[in-house]
Parts: sequence; structure tokens; C-alpha cells
Amino acid sequence: MANKKKTNIRVSDGIAALVPYPPGKPIEELERELGITGSIKLASNENPLGPSEKAVKAVSTALGNLHRYPDGSCYYLKEKLSKRLGVPCDMLTIGNGSNEIIELLIRTFLRHGDSVVMGDPSFAVYPLVTQAGGGKAVKVPLTKDLRHDLPAMADAIKANTKLVFIANPNNPTGTIVTAREFDAFMKKVPDGVIVCLDEAYIEFVKNSDNPDALKYVKGGALLVVLRTFSKIYGLAGLRTGYGIASAEITDYINRVRQPFNVNSLAQVAALAALEDETHLNRTRENNFNGLEYLFKELKSLGFECVPTEANFFLIKVGRGKAVYDALLKQGVIVRPMASYGLDEFIRVSVGLPEENARFISAFKAAAISR
Repeated sequence: MANKKKTNIRVSDGIAALVPYPPGKPIEELERELGITGSIKLASNENPLGPSEKAVKAVSTALGNLHRYPDGSCYYLKEKLSKRLGVPCDMLTIGNGSNEIIELLIRTFLRHGDSVVMGDPSFAVYPLVTQAGGGKAVKVPLTKDLRHDLPAMADAIKANTKLVFIANPNNPTGTIVTAREFDAFMKKVPDGVIVCLDEAYIEFVKNSDNPDALKYVKGGALLVVLRTFSKIYGLAGLRTGYGIASAEITDYINRVRQPFNVNSLAQVAALAALEDETHLNRTRENNFNGLEYLFKELKSLGFECVPTEANFFLIKVGRGKAVYDALLKQGVIVRPMASYGLDEFIRVSVGLPEENARFISAFKAAAISR
């Protein structure tokens, strides 16, 4: 029996007030609880095709060296990314997922009481790490069409603001900011404020009117660009991401970054994944075709979907939790949006063709019963 005696543990007010991120249950546990089998998961924006076969083979080959510590500098991965992106290695930070780099930015540049500007709703990690780091999350509501309100975000920057987070495409809405909007925003950002452009889903973007983030970094702007191997590369289980920033910003981040933060299997898998353009193209094609099918079907049912540039989208269903529960009972797992303040919506990740068809079938029944 757990000891419920009150202790005198001391913790900062920010951490004491935090509400932990609610992780989902394993599919196997949900199936056991609900008495169902063969469920499909369309909730976490994962690559339904899985990882590249080249990445899987590279991981298998590296298994015999697990007694060795990983390369603490991620030398070969940086070299590969450097050539691909056209930036020197000293402008690259490799992280245990891009999430770690978000945390490193907070730990490196935020002092107690500083503010961090972000869209609302956006990636749930931004306010969590800000509060944990003793800062104040300044949440700027999205526009009516669920896009970042960059003029309002620029106005929200004050003397104590150290960072601005912009997810592009935004999670959970899938919307983007235009190149012109971003350029106007960057011109308004005061000296000394670091902008973090989180491009976790950038490889899915079809719209050409999208900011060229690397242009700003190469031009010396105080901009950190985040990217990941978790989404289009299908390596979510290995947690690898990277940041691109000036050599000065990168140097400060690396003073805080722990050694051996990226495991050896993650490094070899990411290296191999970068060599497999065929897998990336197949993933894009599956995503674009899936979105076209899903939007067409949902429109025929009379439901409004938010235009997206990612591998997920929002559907306005009225009672989001009720539709989520009805889908869950049919073995289709999506994401309810109440925690993001979007009670009328559910978020759906694009799956394989047969998974998309099953979702539509289940959704018809769930929508009727809502």
C-alpha cells in the first residue's frame, strides 16, 4: 500500500502547478479493456508505412555494438545533414527527438520570470517546458481559420520575452504561415529575441507559399529551425531530431546538452533514412492520396475539415469526445481535441488506404450516434 503521508518535498511553483502530458494507453491494453481486436491507430501523426527498410537494416547491423557508448557528437549524421542543408556542422544540434531541443532552448536562454510567446492552440510541449523552466507562457489565440496570428504574436513580445515558438505546419491544426507573413513578422521581432520555427511536418507541405526558414538562418537571424526523423521518416520510436541555428546559438545549446543524448541505433537509422528518397516519396504519395480521399468522403457526409499541409487534419464534428468514444468502440483510435480547447473537433492522422476506408466506415456510424 502506498504511503500517503504528506512530505516536505520542495519544488518550484511552476512544476507544482504543471498538469502532466497524458500519454495514451498501448493499443493492446485498449483492445483488452474494450474487448476488441484489430484496432487501428490514427491518433499520433505517425508514418503508416513504417520506417525505411534501409533504416531497419542499419539498426539490425548495429545491434552487436550496443556495449559501446554512442558517438556523443553525432559526427556522421551532422556531416550528412550539413551537405544536404548547405550549412556547416557547427550550426547543427542533434537531439533525442526535436522535443529535447525545445527543452534545451528553454534551459539555455530562459531565466525565471521571462516570457515565451506561442500560438494557442499549438504543440502542447511549448507551455509545459516554459512553465517547468520558471517562465511565463504567453498564449496568442489563432485566427478564425486556425492559423498563427503573427501580427498579434509580434505585439505580444515584451521586454522580458526571450523566445517565440511557431509550429509550421501547426500541430494540431495542420495550417501554415505564408512566406510574406513570416517575413513581416521577423522584421518586427526585437533584437535579442530568439524565434523557434518548428518544422516537424515540413516534408509534407505542398504549398509553395511557405517560408524558406534556412534563408533566415544563413542570413544571421536569431532563428532556430527544428526538424525531426519521427514523422515522414517513420523513426518515432528511436527519437531523433535536429536544430539548425547560428553557430553562436548552437554553441550555447551544446553547453547545456548532455553527452550521449542520441543513442547509437537512432543515429545509424537516421543516416540510412536520409539515403532513402524512394521511401519519402512513397510516404508523401500515400499522404496526399489519403487526404484527397478522406476530405472527399467527409465532405459528402456534410462535415467540415480544416485545410492541412501535414499528415493529419481536424474535423469539426460537434461533440468531439462523443465521436472519439464511438470510434474507439469500433477499434479506430483518433485524438479528441478538448485538451486543446477545440471541443468540437477530432484530429485524424492519415493511414494506409485500407485504414482510411475503415475510418470512414466507422465515422459514419459514430457521427450518426453522436
